[in-house]
Amino acid sequence: METNQPIVQVETSGTFERQFRSLFKRYRKIRSDVQPVIEQLQSGEVLGDRLSGLNIFVFKVRVRNSDIQKGKSAGYRLIYQLETPTRIILLAIYSKYDQSSISATEIEDIVEAFKRQQEQSDN
Repeated sequence: METNQPIVQVETSGTFERQFRSLFKRYRKIRSDVQPVIEQLQSGEVLGDRLSGLNIFVFKVRVRNSDIQKGKSAGYRLIYQLETPTRIILLAIYSKYDQSSISATEIEDIVEAFKRQQEQSDN
């Protein structure tokens, strides 16, 4: 049985990739913790809370950290941009142990860097 749900393309920013690699060195289960969230995004679900103060659609999702056994509140924060209904960009990921939050300015900088990266790869 097929669904008519469009598959959403999920891309990663360079910042997200660097942060993920750094977290993976300490938290070996991060991949299995984050994968279900990515699969939900790919199926078209919009997860988390929209961040205010930005002119773009950016959301923050709480993700459980299986390595520390303290639930979502002490887990990861995954920040993503809903660029189009079929394209999502994973912008950042951090552990609540390392960082309490991320500013709108930091998010805007990550988005701009990703756009520049895309333009360079298109040329």
